[in-house]
Order: sequence, then structure tokens, then C-alpha cells
Amino acid sequence: MKTELREENNDLVMYFEGRLDTASAPEADQAVIPLKESSGHDIILDCSKLDYISSAGLRIFLSILKSAKPKGDHVYIRGISNDIRAVFAMTGFINLFEFK
Repeated sequence: MKTELREENNDLVMYFEGRLDTASAPEADQAVIPLKESSGHDIILDCSKLDYISSAGLRIFLSILKSAKPKGDHVYIRGISNDIRAVFAMTGFINLFEFK
């Protein structure tokens, strides 16, 4: 799993690449700390190179959302594959997030 954080047009964009599963979740959780601590920026989780997401990965996405909402920031997900979209739909997460 690789992550990369960029600031683009006053948004914070986290790029995920590979598999976001139980094995990679601790590293990914550390990588998203700046997203949780930020304020005044919308957050985009770019999943265009994400191959797989497990419940551990979904928990990380949810923790980002829970940090952003009280500050009035939005969390968007972009570039998810049909397989990952199906995981979001099955778990109800599709109703929690905004998609670009």
C-alpha cells in the first residue's frame, strides 16, 4: 500500500495505491493523521489506484469523515472501481460519503 498526500486547489488529496487491508491499515492510519488534524480544507480520497479495501480500510475512511464533519469540511471519494463501489454499497458506506 502506498499513500501520497498533496494539496490541490485548497483541497487535501490523499492518493491510495494497492490494497488497503488489515496488514496495511496501521501504516495508512498514520499517513492520514494530517487529514484528521486539518481544518478549512475539503478532503479528497483518491482511490483510482486502490485495488482492494477491507473493513480495516473502511474504518480509516470513516475516522477521516468523523474528524472532518464537525469542522464543516467535506470528504469526497473519487476514482473508485466498481468492485470497491460494491463494497461501499454492501456496507452502507455509499450513503455516508460524497463521490466525485
